[in-house]
Amino acid sequence: MTVAEHPAFDASAERTSWALLHAIPNPVISLESDGRVRFANTAAEQFFQTSARMLMRMKLTDIIPFSSPLGDLISYASDHALSVNEYDVSIGTPRTGGERTVDVQLAPVSEVPGMLLLQIWQKSMAQKIDRQLTHRSSARAVMGMASMLAHEIKNPLSGIRGAAQLLEPVLGDDDKALTALICTETDRVRDLVDQMEVFSDDRPLVREPVNIHSVLDHVKSIAGIGVADGLKIREQYDPSLPPVHGNRDQLVQVLLNLVKNAAEAIAMDANRGEITLTTAFRPGVRLSVKGSGERVSLPLEVCVHNSGPPIPDDIRPHLFDPFVSSKSGGKGLGLALVAKIVRDHGGVVECETHPGKTTFRILLPLYDVAEPSGRAGEGC
Repeated sequence: MTVAEHPAFDASAERTSWALLHAIPNPVISLESDGRVRFANTAAEQFFQTSARMLMRMKLTDIIPFSSPLGDLISYASDHALSVNEYDVSIGTPRTGGERTVDVQLAPVSEVPGMLLLQIWQKSMAQKIDRQLTHRSSARAVMGMASMLAHEIKNPLSGIRGAAQLLEPVLGDDDKALTALICTETDRVRDLVDQMEVFSDDRPLVREPVNIHSVLDHVKSIAGIGVADGLKIREQYDPSLPPVHGNRDQLVQVLLNLVKNAAEAIAMDANRGEITLTTAFRPGVRLSVKGSGERVSLPLEVCVHNSGPPIPDDIRPHLFDPFVSSKSGGKGLGLALVAKIVRDHGGVVECETHPGKTTFRILLPLYDVAEPSGRAGEGC
């Protein structure tokens, strides 16, 4: 029995009720006690990439992963006539390209015995921003450590290198190789400290209107003769995108780092892949600025996609933390620096990874003509 067939249902309200259900932005599905789908709103069709007509021909347990606890939840909610909530549930189908982690709620429909209402909440931007706060805290911790290292290590290194150079003229050929080794290794340590010192740079960020497509074209040119030489780099741009409120040089550094990572990820795969650069306008994403009631809009989306292998599960939660890397010999500072620069721009950076596709997504603020150049706020 559908809701419309139930005696308590007012037929005159059917059209309005259905319109309201379809307007809900989260997937909503009604189920029989055996898990058979009786209704799916538009968001559910998009989530499962299947029409409501097709969904209503099957049980929900037929299209979710076998390992998902959703089947047991359906049985429990039906048997006990209770609402149940479950967090971090795996849901997906081969059509949707793998499992996705969501929050779900199952509730019995008291007016229609045996019917359950399933609501699905995808990971929200608020949760993504919450992870950004962790990334930003990690970057700030490195800033203090970098300042200490610059002072406590670079000065002694200069003395060690200078002493080796003074000794070199009075040594034999065999011993000169040792002084050369000292100089080489001190230079290597100095270069590492220089990379970390970037995190301690807390000078005001000078910002201006920046054409993000000009930045991407510049990055593509540099990468095409360097880190991504021989790889295909595709473009999918929204030509109507307004200017970004940012620092051009730092945005070049961010995107070049991401393209370099993409190229290195593809190189780990035996099949040569490709890199795709995309831009889009995504209205509706807003970020609360810590310490004030201001909410900053982040509608400008810039993505770097690669077709290499997915990022390992144990690294994903810490991807933007310093010294975390999946590459042999990697220092793990590139993505931490990306997170810092995007933070300084008041933006958000996120990563989504699945077999055959990894995406780094940056959300940035628009240029506001009413806002003076310079640092207009760091975000939270």
